[in-house]
Amino acid sequence: MSLLDRPIHPIVSTEAPLPQARGPRSASLLAHLARPPHDPDPLPAAVDDPLTGEDTPLALHLLYELHYRGLDGVDERWEWHPGLLAIRSQIEAEVEARLIEWIGPVPIGLTKDDVLDELDALVAGSPGDPSLSRWMADHGTETHVREFAVHRSIYQLKEADPHTFGIPRMVGRAKAAMVEIQRGEYGDGDPDAVHAELFARAMSSIELDPTYGAYLDDVPGVTLTTGNLISLFGLHRRWRGALAGHLALFEMSSVGPMGRHASTIRRLGLSEQAAHFYDVHVEADAHHEVVGRNDLAGGLVETEPCLAGDVVFGARALCHVEATFAGHLLTRWTSGAHSLRRPLPGASWLHET
Repeated sequence: MSLLDRPIHPIVSTEAPLPQARGPRSASLLAHLARPPHDPDPLPAAVDDPLTGEDTPLALHLLYELHYRGLDGVDERWEWHPGLLAIRSQIEAEVEARLIEWIGPVPIGLTKDDVLDELDALVAGSPGDPSLSRWMADHGTETHVREFAVHRSIYQLKEADPHTFGIPRMVGRAKAAMVEIQRGEYGDGDPDAVHAELFARAMSSIELDPTYGAYLDDVPGVTLTTGNLISLFGLHRRWRGALAGHLALFEMSSVGPMGRHASTIRRLGLSEQAAHFYDVHVEADAHHEVVGRNDLAGGLVETEPCLAGDVVFGARALCHVEATFAGHLLTRWTSGAHSLRRPLPGASWLHET
């Protein structure tokens, strides 16, 4: 039987469980979602940063989750409720404003060559940039690998879905490129080869719960923001250029880190199921990085030159959000602490770092 003898544990096809509130915004939202659709109260004032805090990123994650698998016990009519969309729009405006503070406004006057040069430069990075995958290759323990999987489960268990929202918003070469990339993410038609399914099996193989949303209470806001960013771009047509830039750079910068994660798992003698998830990405993304750069990003700018700056903005946003996420993990791990909101059962940081 192929694919390493098929599932250890399949993805559980249920809605995500509701988490605990982390502040006034998520508490207000959870209280409303527990009831049938109605006009919600105004959004409470922010008590944290929309990108690096805990309360606002969780509230936005829950609002976006209504467009994916839904939330356990929550009436599905909430998805398009005008009052809830108004709340989401308010938070999104805060997120966009904060992104601009971080990376600057959408650049103007760029050519296709400018866009491709920028993508290449972002992939190359700066010599002193910290690399999470390199640190894990050199210093990572089994506990680090398991924690990293918990963080990534928020996105990987729905891998590709946020970007897929962009397909109907593309035309021509860019649409074909996005479909080609996404088809690979969804296993080229084989349900057992869907990347989200592979990740669920990888989690099971290192004794983690692969249930969708199982670790929502455990991950910090910076982790939620890595997924919220893609949903922000994917759910708005006006951000289709940013979505293309995000996905293009996502694929272009994947092969090296994925290979290092697979090597780390093998160095530690962990499950081949876990390593297999990363091996698949090394193979697939070697092709996807070319399609993403030349046909998705390049093709979109050829068709809609006015979106050149948006493509660069999306790529820059990915870099900064991922760098913030990696910085959180490295800061915690190098100080001998866990990176989650609560340690995994059995983790012994004193002896492992």
